[in-house]
Amino acid sequence: MKHPIIAPSLLAADFGNLQRDVETVNQSQAGWHHIDVMDGLFVPNISYGMPVIKAIKDHATKPLDVHLMIVDPDRYIDTFAALGAATLTVHYEACTHLHRTLQRIHNAGMKAGVALNPHTRADLLEEVLPDIDLVLVMSVNPGFGGQTFIENTYRKIRGLADLIAQRNSPALIEVDGGVTLENARALVDAGANVLVAGSTVFRSQDPKETIARLAGLVAG
Repeated sequence: MKHPIIAPSLLAADFGNLQRDVETVNQSQAGWHHIDVMDGLFVPNISYGMPVIKAIKDHATKPLDVHLMIVDPDRYIDTFAALGAATLTVHYEACTHLHRTLQRIHNAGMKAGVALNPHTRADLLEEVLPDIDLVLVMSVNPGFGGQTFIENTYRKIRGLADLIAQRNSPALIEVDGGVTLENARALVDAGANVLVAGSTVFRSQDPKETIARLAGLVAG
């Protein structure tokens, strides 16, 4: 059985007890901490800034998977490298010179990801797939947690998995938005390697058990 990497989204954590929730992820079967950075321009919401991310890094023992939902992300590549991001994901829709942006992320010592909004076709990444470490498929419209999963995501993941194989790319497929215990296995079967889950994890009675169930490590 294929077990995905689980990346709990800290946007859904209790900010009054952020250290506690970061340490819960540390002690779980999760692989990464997922951090959504929003600027109120690219998406209609604002999340946390650099001081909060630094505080997360101070307590995190697992890699930081940073997803930039911002305009002109090139301005902050070196900043996020200094903050300790392991993977930096930018949006296809926000990058005029995507290949150059990916090169800059790699040169800063991070893995490079590209996120696709629900309306953006996966085949638009074909020319840069060899330079991508991760493709983040948005299965909701970015900006807010707790949205309903878009069913067309399964078809998009399957097509992307085929394209990655054809191009001999190392890219993992990450899915973000509406991931639940009910659809996690179907997403993995379609080709997903990484599942981002926020509300499903942090609103559950036992976040560590929920993470293990999402990964298929325990029955539920």
